[in-house]
Amino acid sequence: MEKLEEFTGVYNIEDHIATENLNTGKKVYGERLIEVDDKEYRIWEPRRSKLGAAIMNGMETFPFKTDSKILYLGASSGTTPSHISDIATNGTIWCVEFSPRMMRSLVELSRDRRNMVPLLDDATKPRNYLHLLEKVDILYSDVAQSKQSELFMENMRLYLKPEGTGIIMIKSRSIDVTQSPKKIFREEEKKLKTGGFKVLEKINLEPYEKDHLAMVCKFAF
Repeated sequence: MEKLEEFTGVYNIEDHIATENLNTGKKVYGERLIEVDDKEYRIWEPRRSKLGAAIMNGMETFPFKTDSKILYLGASSGTTPSHISDIATNGTIWCVEFSPRMMRSLVELSRDRRNMVPLLDDATKPRNYLHLLEKVDILYSDVAQSKQSELFMENMRLYLKPEGTGIIMIKSRSIDVTQSPKKIFREEEKKLKTGGFKVLEKINLEPYEKDHLAMVCKFAF
C-alpha cells in the first residue's frame, strides 16, 4: 500500500484508490473493504464516483484536507461524500440534495458520519441555506441540469472563501443533447472565466463517465 503523493487521505491499494474507513465495518455503496496493518480501507470505485474517476484520470489539484470545510451540491445518496468524509475527519461536509428519496439514504449515512450534514434543498436557490453554514474551503458541484455552471458560480460567490477551490462535474448531455460535448465544455469554461473564475485544471472522465468533464476553479482576482 502507498499513499498518493499530495493527496491527503487517499491511498493506492492493489492498483485501486482507497480511503481509510471512518466507520469501520460498514460499507456505503457495496464497495470492497480491505484491511492493511490493522486499518480498514474502502476501495473508491471510479465508476460510481466522478471524483474517483478524476483522480484515476490524473487529477493534480486535490484541495481536500483533514480539517476542510466543504459544500457539496448534488450529494445524492452519499457515495462520493462518504469518501470525502473519510478524508476530512476533522472537517465538515454540508451535503445539499434536492430529492427526498436520496435524502433518506443521506440522512441514514450521516448518522454514522458526524462530519456530514445533510440539507434537503435546491442548489439553484443558494440563499435558502445561507443561515445553515459558514464560508467553505471547497465547493464541489455535481448537479445534472442545464444551468449547472450558473448555480455553481452563484454558490461559489456566496460560500467560498477567497482562497478556496471549486470543483464542478459538467455533464454535457444535461446542458444540450444536440451539441457536441467538446463544444459545450468550451462554452461552460468561457462562462466560468467571464464570471470571474480561473480554471486551474480540466479532467475528462472517460471511460468511467461518458460526456463528463471535471473543472477545478478559483476566484480570478
